[in-house]
Amino acid sequence: MRYRVFTEDDFVAMSDLDALVQSHADPDWAGLPEREQEGRLRTSLPALRFYLRSEHSFVAEEREGGDEVRGGLLTGIVFAQSVWMGDKPIILITACLLRPGSEDEGQTAAGLLHAVIKSAYDAAVYEIHYPLTPQLERAAEAEGSYLTGRYAVHHLGSRQQTAPGERLAGGGYTDAGRR
Repeated sequence: MRYRVFTEDDFVAMSDLDALVQSHADPDWAGLPEREQEGRLRTSLPALRFYLRSEHSFVAEEREGGDEVRGGLLTGIVFAQSVWMGDKPIILITACLLRPGSEDEGQTAAGLLHAVIKSAYDAAVYEIHYPLTPQLERAAEAEGSYLTGRYAVHHLGSRQQTAPGERLAGGGYTDAGRR
């Protein structure tokens, strides 16, 4: 397995992996409204160009027989960016996408997280924040990360009805901003 920064040549394979991950995570993926599908995908062209410049995002690639030439199967992606918190910079991991059914899913997640940690250290950024997803849990334990809480996402508009994840109890705010 090789962990590396990605290039524009990887964009199609990254988009294909993202769609595969989404369809595996939700068997009803194909039936979701187009707007919801677009909202779940992390690999729009503007997003890929942004993360390409972030210098903290990586892909995991299977190598054929140890060959160093690109073109192997992408088995994972981690998207991360530097964020100024007002008093210090952090690296924020926004997504970790792993090829469903891969034999080395745990190893891939660990390698991607470690690549971000090394990248942060090299950039003199000493905090990495990320949602503790099932894919990253073992990797977080191996790296000695600290659990400081849970991570929630609030969607506005029609995505509130179809967004992925476990919905917390309560009615929430309506589109008009009232309860």
